[in-house]
Amino acid sequence: MENDAMTDADKIGIDKLVSLYLKIRDKKVELTTTFRKKEEELNTKLDTVKSTLLQHCKDTGIESVRTTSGTFYRTVKNKYWTSDWESMSKFIVEHKAVDLLEKRIHQSNMKQFLEENPEELPAGLNVEAEYTITVRRKK
Repeated sequence: MENDAMTDADKIGIDKLVSLYLKIRDKKVELTTTFRKKEEELNTKLDTVKSTLLQHCKDTGIESVRTTSGTFYRTVKNKYWTSDWESMSKFIVEHKAVDLLEKRIHQSNMKQFLEENPEELPAGLNVEAEYTITVRRKK
């Protein structure tokens, strides 16, 4: 190989690049683990405070309280889910209520569908493909 054709990877050394990649990835994992532990501790403390404030609202029958530090109020947050997707699907079709679903495509299911039905392309479908690198540690 001529020196003019040497890539940055050749100059640095592929083994060094892989080693560097693994070190950076390990450091990211370490930092993420530390962050998540500290975040979990803070979330536990926040939950305790929120619980106490909610109990105060319940005990006093008050919906909001203004203090010198700030205002807090309680609201009702509803979450919806189904344990019977077959019935929910029928309901959505029957009532033409597709907007009850989130607008996103299940990535692996779409990939599988297109592999099994290469002649069936939904109108408006966009595909973005890019090469990625996967690095595995030596065993």
